[in-house]
Amino acid sequence: MASFLDFEKPIAELQGRIDELRETAAEGSVDLAPEVSRLQAKSDKLLRDTYARLTPWQKTQVARHGERPHFKNYVAGLFDDFMLLAGDRAFGDDQAILGGFATFRGRRVVVIGHEKGDDTASRLRHNFGMGKPEGYRKAIRLMQLAERFGLPVVTLVDTSGAFPGVQAEERGQAEAIARSTETCLSLGVPLVAAIVGEGGSGGAIALAAGNAVLMFEHAVYSVISPEGCASILWRTADKAADAAEAMKVTAQDLKGLGIIDTIVPEPLGGAQRDPAAAIAALGDAIAAALATLDGQDAVQLRRGRREKFLAMGRL
Repeated sequence: MASFLDFEKPIAELQGRIDELRETAAEGSVDLAPEVSRLQAKSDKLLRDTYARLTPWQKTQVARHGERPHFKNYVAGLFDDFMLLAGDRAFGDDQAILGGFATFRGRRVVVIGHEKGDDTASRLRHNFGMGKPEGYRKAIRLMQLAERFGLPVVTLVDTSGAFPGVQAEERGQAEAIARSTETCLSLGVPLVAAIVGEGGSGGAIALAAGNAVLMFEHAVYSVISPEGCASILWRTADKAADAAEAMKVTAQDLKGLGIIDTIVPEPLGGAQRDPAAAIAALGDAIAAALATLDGQDAVQLRRGRREKFLAMGRL
């Protein structure tokens, strides 16, 4: 992995030492294999122990890691014959939300998701995954196409939230998010949503109101970012770690609260360390979720979503 998070500095130091020893061994005749093996075992144990006790704020940092798989990686790894569809037929095309027809393990589906980008140029092009009204209206159009052709919908959620700019508000951001959420809830075909990184606010729920909601082990899902919550409650973003703890943003907390249905395990050290394994695990979870929905008609699917979301928060 090219970069380490702040709380991974001890691991980074060990890995740096290991790399130095390997370079030295490659240049000379000294056998450093035993020392490299010892340090690697120590590093692996430290990584395992660190990730076994991540705080909610540390999980937030992992969820935001720039080297985690993105929408384009999931499409390449899980879907065949992907046909990208663009535009909302009203204003334009939003590159923060992508989608189209695809084949998933032999069955046709519609896949929709946030794309954050993986370098400066692509992040700017995709607006860091923050959807605009035309993005959510495009998602609505694609979901309606899925229903027309009787295809399941798979959504991949990874956004800090919908774009809050003035122009987005002028074009009806709140209404677009509400309509997208409404469309999710009213679909007569199966909808499986996966929180693969950061699930932020209405920008996330607009694609995540599904029959089954999956969530990666180190992803986060919340009504507002920890920094935003801290700024409201304590008037300072420095309290973000306290806010993350209080908000119950982790997959483990949300599973206990009934907000999500399935926690998808990640490779040791997070999806960013082994993207291929993470993508494969998500594919298995999506396949299992779709299998549980097979055979349900439109009435059953709508009723199931309604009961699922009405039960949230019920004591």
